Amino acid sequence: MPTATLRASGEALSAAGSRAETSSFGRIFAVFLCGMLAFLELYCTQPMLPMLARIFHASEASVGSTISASTLGVAISAALLALFGERMDRKKTIIASMVALAACTVLTASATSLPALALWRMLQGLITPGVFIITIAYVTEEWPPLEVPKVMSFYVGGTVFGGFSGRVLGGLLAERIGWRPVFLMLGVLGLAGAVLAQRMLQPAKPRAHTSKARSVFAPVLANARNPRLLATFGIGFCMLYTLISIFSYITFYLAEAPFRLSTAELSWLFTVYLCGLAATLAAGRVLARVGLRHGMVASISFCLGGLLLTLAPSLPMIGLGLAVASSGVFISQTCANSFLRDAAPAGSRVSAAGMYICSYYIGGTVGGILPAVAWRMAKWPGCVALTASLLIIAGLLAFFGWKNRALQPDPIPL
Repeated sequence: MPTATLRASGEALSAAGSRAETSSFGRIFAVFLCGMLAFLELYCTQPMLPMLARIFHASEASVGSTISASTLGVAISAALLALFGERMDRKKTIIASMVALAACTVLTASATSLPALALWRMLQGLITPGVFIITIAYVTEEWPPLEVPKVMSFYVGGTVFGGFSGRVLGGLLAERIGWRPVFLMLGVLGLAGAVLAQRMLQPAKPRAHTSKARSVFAPVLANARNPRLLATFGIGFCMLYTLISIFSYITFYLAEAPFRLSTAELSWLFTVYLCGLAATLAAGRVLARVGLRHGMVASISFCLGGLLLTLAPSLPMIGLGLAVASSGVFISQTCANSFLRDAAPAGSRVSAAGMYICSYYIGGTVGGILPAVAWRMAKWPGCVALTASLLIIAGLLAFFGWKNRALQPDPIPL
């Protein structure tokens, strides 16, 4: 073959490889973007809780409803997606949900009372699963099994970055110009992100459609009989309970003496999420080798250790504890979302993701309310004791519930 022909062939192959690499990066970044936009506003009121308590003359539990209302909305919507999500077009559902979420976020600024604010927050929660549950299913269906933990770590990393950005921007802006402009700004950002996602997110591969005669309850009932999935749902409940309870009630603790942090200063607490972002991306590269079960037990141990560090009467130690605890929660999310690929058969993975997210956010709803009882009884140490008990339960579920494998498992080690 002539040298010129060989050179041309080599250049063509090199160009094709470059395009494939760029396309792969674009697909992964689109997944990161979906996770970020889904969580940009979901927890943005956390650093504002002490301020909202003063504005509305409300108790800690009452202003905590601005968190628990949104997580309750997520739980309700996730249950519906568990029933009907298998038949939805992946990309169209994600983009439509992003646009609706942006519009609802802007309208939240019109709330004139705490109940009205909580209602708008619930509506935001109802819309949000259309973004991230379908994205979870998209990842598990579009990548080979051994690639799923790595790609899922980028998705979870996006959720971490979105949650961090929403909280920090929320706290900083609320102290300077009030809480209403926070929702206006986040809504505009969400709409711009939806346009970008529409351009970057690749259409899903054609899927084999289940028979229309098949009941929408069939995947849900099958998943409800799967002990490995039931253990995963229980873990999800405990992990979001942990995250919400820690980062909601630590704000009341640090707003009091001897710390007396302002709303803007409290918002900077959430910079520890960047540690969680880095830890999650790093974990995504090794989970397929060390195993999901071992990774989950280790991440829960990190959470427990970090939680106990927050009892130290030192702001730097509290910050370290929050960084370790949040990193553990985010790594556990990567483990659990990846485990759905192994535990749920094809044709029921959206339902499994919906059931997991439903349980996860029921835990978040309880985490916004139940610690108020412990707070009244024993302040922050009481909240720590209650949350630690949930983490121990999660660790036992992971250790015993993920032990047995399916007869023909996917090649992700446990």
